[in-house]
Amino acid sequence: MKLEEIAALICDHLSKRGMNCVLSGGACVTIYSDNEYKSMDLDFVMPDYPRREIDAALDELGFIRTASIRHFENKGCPFLVEFPPSPLTTGEEVITKIRSMKTKYGTLKLLRPVDCIKDRLAAFYHWGDRQSLEQAIMVAKKNKVTMKELERWSAGEQSLDKYEIFKILLKTRRS
Repeated sequence: MKLEEIAALICDHLSKRGMNCVLSGGACVTIYSDNEYKSMDLDFVMPDYPRREIDAALDELGFIRTASIRHFENKGCPFLVEFPPSPLTTGEEVITKIRSMKTKYGTLKLLRPVDCIKDRLAAFYHWGDRQSLEQAIMVAKKNKVTMKELERWSAGEQSLDKYEIFKILLKTRRS
């Protein structure tokens, strides 16, 4: 199974149990970059549900909690499943719009391409993470995004100077 299929299976399974979640992080980069970047974990952001309910739902899929409170693994699955804390944000902005992707294994709820780029740029803006900058470029090259939206968001993050670096690198990589 492909990453998005496994993620859809998990997302759909949790949703059927009343636990809404949204895929974020590097897995979205993998999907939107057509596997140019390969994430090995599935980050699902969701409201706080009782741990026993999450454990029971994931146990039905063969995932067990690791020593970490937020991580689950399944020996037959190459991906670690993680639940970063909510709310779903990119930098300081709360995400209100998500994308739904239908697969033969269920419906996957995930960040939109523009929010995936914001998520990666936030790591570059605030922590200087160059790998995240490269991932933002990968997604921007392969998806239609509104640069004005990215600029507006970057201004809100007080990072227009770093946004200019992103724009320049994106332009040179598209050429």
